[in-house]
Amino acid sequence: MLTIFTAIAPVFLLIMSGYALRRGGIPSTEFWNLNDKLVYWVLMPALFFAKISAADLGNPGLWTLAGILYAGFFAAIAYGLLAGRGRTPADASSVLQGSARFNTFIGLSLAEALFGAAGLQIAILGSALLIPVVNITVVTLMARQLGAGRGGLLGDLVRNPLILSIGAGIAFNLAGFREVPVLHEMARILGNAALPIMLMCVGANLRLRGLHGSVAATALATIGKLVIFPAGVLAAIYALQPVMLTAEIALIFAALPTGVSAYTLARQMGGNAQLMATIITVQTLLSFLTLPATLMLARWLFPL
Repeated sequence: MLTIFTAIAPVFLLIMSGYALRRGGIPSTEFWNLNDKLVYWVLMPALFFAKISAADLGNPGLWTLAGILYAGFFAAIAYGLLAGRGRTPADASSVLQGSARFNTFIGLSLAEALFGAAGLQIAILGSALLIPVVNITVVTLMARQLGAGRGGLLGDLVRNPLILSIGAGIAFNLAGFREVPVLHEMARILGNAALPIMLMCVGANLRLRGLHGSVAATALATIGKLVIFPAGVLAAIYALQPVMLTAEIALIFAALPTGVSAYTLARQMGGNAQLMATIITVQTLLSFLTLPATLMLARWLFPL
């Protein structure tokens, strides 16, 4: 337990330093807004492209990872839909997002902190498996809940820089290019800058003051994300028996808090954005404790 906490602590300290700096006005609100865009449009796509284009996509363990992650995600989706019944469409859509979406940035950082380059590589492949499926599923279901047109939003997903970089990385990989001099070196340099900057941006986007929203809805979403999602992943691990590193990376994704992009999507689609902000903040703070507890539970249930 101490080893896990020691590895995780710097990740969460970076998050809290981002929160403290933004609340202190250092250097400015505009700085953090620009950094968000830099991470989203440049640094993260570069990281995904560099890692996926050079990965072994023929490894059968990749499909095991996919089965485990999808089991947890769709269990959380089913729970989120049931938990939102009887609530207003705006609240129900936030419960759905809060139950099933995850903060990719924290997941990649934790995978590298705990398991080094090998862990980061698996985590990036896990992200590539999840990001398109999660975004299309959630947008489609929210559009149905809120009665909103989804054509434009699905078009935005097709132009999403993370999805485009995943597609480009897969295309390069399958074409046999793998390592292109200069291009991949530049992508790796940019990717190396992504993790610390994005963690501080996660903290800068937390809202601890003026939180509003139903306590019951927040609790339901938190149960979905921090209990149901991990339970689905644990059940799939038991059924598929992957190698331990794959199992632990999958559990990191399962136990992650909801990503800050859920707030933006709630605003775009007419969901309850204030409730979404509350869910994101509560889950992020709770995950300081639930993430190591979930990993310890897995090691107890599935000892090496």
